Amino acid sequence: MSSPSSYDVAIIGGGIVGCATALALSEPSPPPPSLIVVEAEQQLAAHQTGHNSGVIHSGLYYKPGSLKAWLCVEGRGALIRFCEEQGIAHERCGKVVVATAEEELPALAELERRGRANGLTGLARLDPAGIAEHEPHVRGIAGLWVPQTGIVDYTAVTEAFARVVQERGGELRLGARVTGLARSAGELVLETTGGEVHCRNLINCSGLHCDQVARLCGVVPGLQILPFRGEYYELVEARRHLVRNLVYPVPDPSFPFLGVHFTRMIRGGVEAGPNAVLSFKREGYGRFSFSLPDMMRFTFSRGFWRMAGRHWRMGLHELWRSFSKRAFVEALRQLVPELTLADVHRSGAGVRAQALEPDGALVDDFRIVQGERMVHVLNAPSPAATASIAIGRSIARQAEATFDLPGRRVAAA
Repeated sequence: MSSPSSYDVAIIGGGIVGCATALALSEPSPPPPSLIVVEAEQQLAAHQTGHNSGVIHSGLYYKPGSLKAWLCVEGRGALIRFCEEQGIAHERCGKVVVATAEEELPALAELERRGRANGLTGLARLDPAGIAEHEPHVRGIAGLWVPQTGIVDYTAVTEAFARVVQERGGELRLGARVTGLARSAGELVLETTGGEVHCRNLINCSGLHCDQVARLCGVVPGLQILPFRGEYYELVEARRHLVRNLVYPVPDPSFPFLGVHFTRMIRGGVEAGPNAVLSFKREGYGRFSFSLPDMMRFTFSRGFWRMAGRHWRMGLHELWRSFSKRAFVEALRQLVPELTLADVHRSGAGVRAQALEPDGALVDDFRIVQGERMVHVLNAPSPAATASIAIGRSIARQAEATFDLPGRRVAAA
């Protein structure tokens, strides 16, 4: 039995995946383990969770049978039920995926095939007139209507997860960045900027820093995290009518990003973006953000240079769009031709933790590894927010198989 100052489980990371994992472990029957969520910042959802576009993904893009596809479809339903129970504003508004050139039509057909294989209903192929029925100002030669897509505020979701965890007896410690780990008397001792945390087991959900935390814990992650910054513009109020809901391009299948798109936000307004440019700092939200230690890690990595050799043209194009509003708007005009420079202004930015293999491949699925009394979540890409409840339950089940948590059985998603 753990003492009051020690916990059965410590979860590193107060983003949506960390809090969803705590939610799964805190389910009250049977009695939950004592647990604490340790967050480096003074607030939850401070980084990836709080800087994304708020889309509830449908499961359209993912290879049928993949972990991504299963977790997204299961997690979407669980997320919507949670929002309904907790009174969190959300909306199933649907989206249109638009092909603007003949060469995109096979990829659009593949998206429809994947969507149907992943259990989506109500998908509809659209001709130009059909696109206009859903989005009168959008132009394309063909489209796909996806009714299961929605919008939500993921910061509000994360805060609700944490609130339920605390109501069930779990604890939360903010302002506690992990700086080291020691072992003492059969316990793990996390050294943090907010004091020591003693625990029997630990789960690493630290996002942008997950590879570093794994190394601090003596685990070789087998990959490294590259931060990609996604920058957004926002439509001025007078031009928000140009987009009713969500409008996406057909994505490039060779790159794990969806391309610049339009997203109506749950709190009002319409965002346009993001691009995907390598950030020179793990938490580099500005175009001139820079960290010498982070850059040293990238430049001394073979994987980084192999990746750069494959994608340098795309990288230069994204960098140009980062600095040129005109280039960014030209990309948006492929979908909404009447958009002008005056119709948008710069908005926020997010940084995505993209895992990179030593051979330079960008990891496109979830990656979770285990250590002695540890579980490390080393890649949780989009649709991690949508799938968070299902991911949390999956991580909790892995923890049950690895940890000594008598009597615990986490429910399926």
